Amino acid sequence: MAITYPLTLPTHVTPRTVELTAVNAVAYSMSPFTFSGQAHAYAGQMWQVDVTLPQMRREDANIWIAWLVSLKGQTGRFLIGDPTCTAPQGSANTSLGTPVITDQTGETIDVTGAAASQTDWLVAGDYIQIGAASSATLHQVLQNASTDASGNVTLEVWPGVRGTRSGSITVDNPVGNFRLASNQQSWNVSEASTYGITFGAMEAI
Repeated sequence: MAITYPLTLPTHVTPRTVELTAVNAVAYSMSPFTFSGQAHAYAGQMWQVDVTLPQMRREDANIWIAWLVSLKGQTGRFLIGDPTCTAPQGSANTSLGTPVITDQTGETIDVTGAAASQTDWLVAGDYIQIGAASSATLHQVLQNASTDASGNVTLEVWPGVRGTRSGSITVDNPVGNFRLASNQQSWNVSEASTYGITFGAMEAI
């Protein structure tokens, strides 16, 4: 059976650590004499992720190794999010309402179709997913946001929405598309026949 991207993470062994990094394209110049500086923000914003797996025996490690190799370096993509943020801290629940965006772009987006009159529908630090499968993007909410009586809400998100997008908003188990940071994948085997696997990835833009 042909491999179809994006892949989902293997679930038989949970990663020991998942480190998410928010990267901004900012040029900063500082005077060597006064130390005063000036920053210029460019449009570039993306996630990076570093995953460390626990020590595993061969039968478990081989599933992860085959998954990594099947990405074929930076060719393939996979879906990942913050593993501890599978549900929002706010009151958002997609079983109440169908939140969507229509023709939105940038870091401030208007959402419609959410549950009405919800205080702190999403709170700072919550994540949302826009789109699904190959179009899924992961965004973090930067400020508490409440819905109005019509189920409308404005969100401040990072990274900003690229281009002009329409689609569904997912608040449970949000993920985005990533690709490996390197075309080389490696793993180590100890004298106790346990496998060590780590890998880095960047948002697929």
